[in-house]
Amino acid sequence: MHVNDAPMTRGDGGWWESPIELSHGDAYAFRIDGGDPRPDPRALWLPDGVHSASRVYDHSRYDWQDTQWRGVTLAGSVLYELHVGTFTSGGTFDAAIERLDHLVDLGIDIVEVLPVASYDGPRGWGYDGVGLYAVHEPYGGPDGFKRFVDACHQRNLGVVLDVVYNHLGPVGNYLGEFGPYFNEHYSTPWGPAINYSGRGSDEVRRWAIDNALMWLRDYHVDGLRLDAVHAIVDTRAVHLLEQMSSEVEALATETNRPLFLVAESDLNDPRLVTAREAGGYGLTGQWADDPHHALHSLLANEKQGYYCDFGSIEILANAMESPYHHAGTWSTFRGRSHGRPLDRERIPGSRFVTYLHNHDQVGNRATGDRMSSYLSPGRLRIGAALLMCSPYVPMLFMGEEWGATTPWQFFTSFTDPGIAEAVRTGRRSEFETHGWAEADVPDPQDPATFERSVLDWAEAGKDEHRELLDWHRSLIALRKSRPELTDPWLPTVRTSCDEERRWLVIQRGGVAVAVNLATDARRVPVGAPIGEILLASQDVRSYGNEVELPAETVAVVTLR
Repeated sequence: MHVNDAPMTRGDGGWWESPIELSHGDAYAFRIDGGDPRPDPRALWLPDGVHSASRVYDHSRYDWQDTQWRGVTLAGSVLYELHVGTFTSGGTFDAAIERLDHLVDLGIDIVEVLPVASYDGPRGWGYDGVGLYAVHEPYGGPDGFKRFVDACHQRNLGVVLDVVYNHLGPVGNYLGEFGPYFNEHYSTPWGPAINYSGRGSDEVRRWAIDNALMWLRDYHVDGLRLDAVHAIVDTRAVHLLEQMSSEVEALATETNRPLFLVAESDLNDPRLVTAREAGGYGLTGQWADDPHHALHSLLANEKQGYYCDFGSIEILANAMESPYHHAGTWSTFRGRSHGRPLDRERIPGSRFVTYLHNHDQVGNRATGDRMSSYLSPGRLRIGAALLMCSPYVPMLFMGEEWGATTPWQFFTSFTDPGIAEAVRTGRRSEFETHGWAEADVPDPQDPATFERSVLDWAEAGKDEHRELLDWHRSLIALRKSRPELTDPWLPTVRTSCDEERRWLVIQRGGVAVAVNLATDARRVPVGAPIGEILLASQDVRSYGNEVELPAETVAVVTLR
């Protein structure tokens, strides 16, 4: 027995206890059946990494300055997704704070932060977290994250945190030694499924739900983005997401500020965002991939992989009217029918977050290239206009607003050589279905892959980038100035298009968005006499109920 060892006794519910008293900053670990010391599964502070002792962290020691903050709602907001490690060259919360005024000037309402839970190594996307209660120390640890949230709130910016409850990372994952945290009968693409419904799962569920409540309560976060909920296996009558939704609602009532949950889901199942009273899970929103796929496939003329069912103007028009292209219909990519019909009369578009870029849609391309590297300036502006004028909640990915030329690639820094090699080879083979050669895929363990992915903020001030930045700023301001563009009700959206002549019109009440995707000028009928041209990506003219658009141009007009 070590000098500082304190024997534990088994208490109620399978919990083990020790009378030892610890204070803020004290180090501690658990030795199970004489094994090596392990960090606490609920460790709040892991300053020496995920393999080392936990430190006691006292939340009450932080002096919050956001006492005037009253929260923000998902509906009506514009989101901005960022990764702390590559948002700035400093790669910390404090360095990110220095760029928040840029987001305020842009018109952003909510900053969405990729996972900050502790993971193995200094660099990574964050989805391989293993210390889910601790903030990754290289970013600035728990105090650093609180400073970041505090600084956002003082600028009237909300904060959404990306959290992962469907799997844990492959290195530093000691949960299985503490209890039945994993269900070996089920698996996810990233390893065994977490045990949310098998024997001994009551405390596993509490571990996940208490974690969600911690971020919202102790870090003042306004909402959570729940990663890949389709990979959460739960066969109970009350699903984990429904229980989490209920407890978050109770916390929102207690704190007297709106709190929300947004799911990433591949199911196209409206039950996720249907109220609990109506038999749903009661989540506030979900990411909507189908509008992204429709936009990307059409603008970039890509049909590989999951884009194979998209690519026409008509499909994009339909995606502007409903977020599910697959709603119980055939999916060529999956080789089966997919999705469930959505009631457009009852479920508003404000429950769906969509985007032209996000960390997956950029980082999961072979070289992490952004649309700015392969789309014309005209098509970039068209994409931005359709995103900001859609009935959904729009989200930008860091640097998208100025057409950043830096890629955003998949990078890791696993300390286990075997895991590092497995990730390296697996990553290369993963891209076969998209038609990318293995040789094009950068080594995720190479520090240069990470370094290439850091934003170059000097670009934002250069002429061609500043013009695109001004375009995004104008679009966001327009969206907020016209109630038609934030109206969430999908039946009010009407579309018309001509596949052969390559034009599309989206009508939002008294406002119409007219798009010419052709390589020459087109007169586009908008369905009613045109009043005012609110915004256009080039000089345009109106003639009665038609607007003359140069090649690859978009215009937003009022209708009389």
